[in-house]
Amino acid sequence: MSQTAIATVGIIPSTTHANDTKAGSFDEKGSVLDFEKATGSIEDEDDDGIVNIKGGQNFSHSNGDDDDPAYAALPRIVRELCDFEDDPTIPVLTWRFFVLSGAFTALGAWLTQMGFFRTTYIPYSIYFVQITSLYVGKFMAATLPSKKIGFGKYSFDLNPGPFTIKEHVIIVLAANTVATNNLGDYVLAPLAVFYQKPMNGWLAILFMWSAVFVEFSLATLAKTFLIDNPDTGKLQMRVFWYGILIFFLWEFLPEYIFPFTSSLAFLCWVTDDPTAKFLGSGLGGAGLLNITLDWSNIGSSLVYYPYWSQVNVFATFVLGAWILVPIGALGGAWQNDLYPMQTQDLYMTNGSEYPTVELMNADFTLNEALFAEIGAPKMSTQLRWGYFFSYTAYLSAFVSLCLFQGPMLWKTLKSVCSGNRAYNDKLTQLMEPYPKVPIWWNIALFIIPSAVLIALGAAGKLYLPLYTVFIALGFGALIVVPMLYIYAVSGYQVPGYFNEWFYGGSRHPVGSRSYRTISGQCWYEACSMLNDMKLGHYVCLKFTITSSETDPSLFKFHVPPRATIFAQVWGILVGVPVNYATILWIVNTKGNYLDGSAIDPNNQWTGQGVISLNNQGIAFGLKLFADPMYNILPYGFILGAGLPIAFYLLHRKWPRARFDLWNVPIFATTMENFYGFLSNFVLAWFILGSINHLYIKKYKYKFWKKYAYIAGAAADTGFNLNMLLLFIAFSAVKVTPAPHWWGNNPDSVERCFPASS
Repeated sequence: MSQTAIATVGIIPSTTHANDTKAGSFDEKGSVLDFEKATGSIEDEDDDGIVNIKGGQNFSHSNGDDDDPAYAALPRIVRELCDFEDDPTIPVLTWRFFVLSGAFTALGAWLTQMGFFRTTYIPYSIYFVQITSLYVGKFMAATLPSKKIGFGKYSFDLNPGPFTIKEHVIIVLAANTVATNNLGDYVLAPLAVFYQKPMNGWLAILFMWSAVFVEFSLATLAKTFLIDNPDTGKLQMRVFWYGILIFFLWEFLPEYIFPFTSSLAFLCWVTDDPTAKFLGSGLGGAGLLNITLDWSNIGSSLVYYPYWSQVNVFATFVLGAWILVPIGALGGAWQNDLYPMQTQDLYMTNGSEYPTVELMNADFTLNEALFAEIGAPKMSTQLRWGYFFSYTAYLSAFVSLCLFQGPMLWKTLKSVCSGNRAYNDKLTQLMEPYPKVPIWWNIALFIIPSAVLIALGAAGKLYLPLYTVFIALGFGALIVVPMLYIYAVSGYQVPGYFNEWFYGGSRHPVGSRSYRTISGQCWYEACSMLNDMKLGHYVCLKFTITSSETDPSLFKFHVPPRATIFAQVWGILVGVPVNYATILWIVNTKGNYLDGSAIDPNNQWTGQGVISLNNQGIAFGLKLFADPMYNILPYGFILGAGLPIAFYLLHRKWPRARFDLWNVPIFATTMENFYGFLSNFVLAWFILGSINHLYIKKYKYKFWKKYAYIAGAAADTGFNLNMLLLFIAFSAVKVTPAPHWWGNNPDSVERCFPASS
């Protein structure tokens, strides 16, 4: 029997080499070579863009011939993980694929869609799918009889033979397709929670299918730019399974029995001073020096996020949550005497709640008379600067892309236009024997769902004018490549609020959510789609074969492009109905938390995402920014255009200072985050990330490469399984809250009580 693990390489150009862009950095060509000339002692550069000097770290052997351009064009991590062999004759889309992928896809769709309504959540662990599907697939191959089912060409073999690695990979591809929540919830959740007008079930599913398939077709558009360019054994499996067990058991404490462990507010324990309590609270405060022991607040991203990216996030978090939030909330700056610093609600000029319901007519258009009387709503400071920095992030993404990656993209574009391949790495060569995906597949995947969206818009089901559907589709196609590239090199997704400036004018608030789903947000899921395509193209394996009877041909691993597309389409078809069913269940069982009529003591089911979406819909849909306090917001675009230029010029002047790693999109995106309910996670995340990158990865590289991803995946999986059991045991049939005690205080689970009199 063999034990396998799949290591996926992120969406990085396969053209990366020693002096080009590494995974997770904006390296300008030549900058590393300049450093090498200056020091004379460079040994290698890791995938974080950090140079490792001789004596600091030992590297594993890289596969392939260094003198062969087809191998040399690949990043070091790819050559370490991949064996460059393939057998195009191995079966892929077997009956086992449909059964196993269907089951894992449905589970993932439920877990990830549920996470949309929580304040924090752990993404569906694809490593859990990889490991579990391997064992189940081998069990099916060993026990099921070889028997034909069906008639003629519509028949299949119940047991087509040994469970192959290509079946394994394609199952993971399908499940990973729905490992993010369906963005149709941007429309469906506010309709159900705030307007009590849930969309018809079949129409809702059609809308979600169509939105995803449009995103999918746009991902295939970006594929040319971001993909076509260029020892696992029993001990690791024990680490994985023991890790799952440990985190599965541990999560009962912060999630149910002992929520005190989810937010250790040290400042609250040493003083009754109200200022210190606000600063120290991670559930409604600034979270200063607060540590969480809840893995749902941390997650395995600390393992694979580039360290330069983590530094950007933490530095920005310190500025925003630990400095600016206290200045506003405690110092009374920015009109916080009237409008609380950390809230997503809307207010009148006198500080009372804004009458959003009364402001809308029966047809959800703007009540002009009342609006003239009460004026535009007032937003909290943090909500305002969230919009400001979202605009900064948006434009800075384009500017950074042009400055730091423009030459590479231009080279790729010229190769596409000329019909010649700009790069010819070894992995791309291995895909040559497979039939290409016909262009009409991509066209159909765009035209058919677009027609459904147009029909839904014409029927008034999306609450927006028909012409805006066409604008949304066009704008989504325009921005997909630059936004995906930012995600490719940093792991960060830039917000798309800019698109909503094209929408407005006394319309139903949910209409702006529909517009956002189709245009500005569609590329979010395109990121996931492209990751899956990368998995089929770049999937890499290392084997420890422990049985001489194992057929080595079973471990040729590349997936045919057509099978990759099919698996993703299949995953979408299976996952979307589960997404919708999950939305209905959450609204029916947690609706009182989501609409603000009740408070979740753990600050997890806060509904802040749905509340934020609804308020944004009101603001954009009814054009409620007509107030001088919002005049500064458009200047975010100017900042987004200027800062990358400044850092680019500084990088050209002093390349060794690495100003290319001072990432404006990440800075602005982190500043845009809302910390009003939960600010206890970043410090723990950064501490563990620093230990991971600066010690374990740097000085124990072989150990890190062998266990880091496995351990992170086990922790994520343990949390997901714990959430599943908590749902079944305490929520599915009857809601059973945990008993109150010292570690689960009804007034403050983190025991950050109001100051005593």
